[in-house]
Amino acid sequence: MSKTGESVKDIRKRCAQALLNRNWITKQDDPELFGYIRAQYQELRDWFSEYCGFALLLNRQFAKLEKAPGQAQNWMGLDGLSEPRDYALFTYCLWYLEGKNEMDQFLLTDMVEEIREYLAGQDVFLDWTLYAHRLSMARALKQLKALGALAAVDGDESDWARAGHEHNVLYESSYLARYILRRFSRDLTTYDSIAAFEAGTYPDTPEGQLKNRRHNVYRRLLQEPVVYDWQWSEDERYYVRTQRHTILENLAGFAGLEGQRYLEGLLFYYPEASGEMYLFPTGRGVSDICLLLAGELRRMLARAEGGFYIEEDGRIGLTMAELEGILLRLKEKHKLLWSMQHRRARSSELAEEVLAHLEEWGLASSGKGGQVWIYAALGRWNGDYDVYGGDE
Repeated sequence: MSKTGESVKDIRKRCAQALLNRNWITKQDDPELFGYIRAQYQELRDWFSEYCGFALLLNRQFAKLEKAPGQAQNWMGLDGLSEPRDYALFTYCLWYLEGKNEMDQFLLTDMVEEIREYLAGQDVFLDWTLYAHRLSMARALKQLKALGALAAVDGDESDWARAGHEHNVLYESSYLARYILRRFSRDLTTYDSIAAFEAGTYPDTPEGQLKNRRHNVYRRLLQEPVVYDWQWSEDERYYVRTQRHTILENLAGFAGLEGQRYLEGLLFYYPEASGEMYLFPTGRGVSDICLLLAGELRRMLARAEGGFYIEEDGRIGLTMAELEGILLRLKEKHKLLWSMQHRRARSSELAEEVLAHLEEWGLASSGKGGQVWIYAALGRWNGDYDVYGGDE
């Protein structure tokens, strides 16, 4: 038992959740959790290796789980980076930091000039007199600071982005910069597609294929909000159905994920809110609107209103115009409880924001010609306001 009365099993769950949801756990920032991970290292390492193919790194300073997606998704990018140029500069900043030791100090102007000269030798040209190029570099640097790869001793890159060489920043490098990129089984230049990254390196044997299938299933269930039966390959779907009880026991006992088999697939949830993870519904107002939409669609189906029906795979099809109409009715009913932004939003803007939020959480998708698909998992919610009638 721990000082807080937690069992070894509960501590292991806490460690697993932190490793899955954080970039790393450092001894300096969280000494207690770091100590727990060190004590549980062998069990954690073996489980993640066996079921996910993830490597657990541990040294005297930090612990890091080297994660990889089972299937890459748009929302899996870094929050602070928004354009391809941002990611490219983020990578070249890491290249620059490879030549720095821990706590080495350097100026932003020296860094950007060395990166510019190196890229010019590769026939890639940056112009730091252009605001767009400086802004991309500033976003990359802010992301590196957020990850702990470097620290600003004096100055801020936002001032440099606005005014160029009139401002400078003094940075200090961190040992963590060397561990941001995960290790790969072969040279990166030999990969020619995202699918090649996702496939990994497995022997072309029945055992290798089984391991590949198991790793992909567990990775997706642990890292994606929801995976429906129709989103698996035929082999993966067979594995999920035949190994259902083992999967449920493993994810509940090790990661604290409770699961249940529904018609649309094997769905998991965390029974309690945790600061380690980002859960749906979120604290944003758009999540509230999505819950209201779920409840309204449920009522419309019960009344056979709007001509909606549930497809065999559990989806509901409607047009963007129909979605706008439903949200407009909800706004008229509940607008006094909505934020000023959502009260003032045009119906098209509101529908686009709601749809984007649902897509991020695997609860909807958009198709050609304004087609919208609401997925079955959204029907597990039924949102309404408890204390407000909406007609006042």
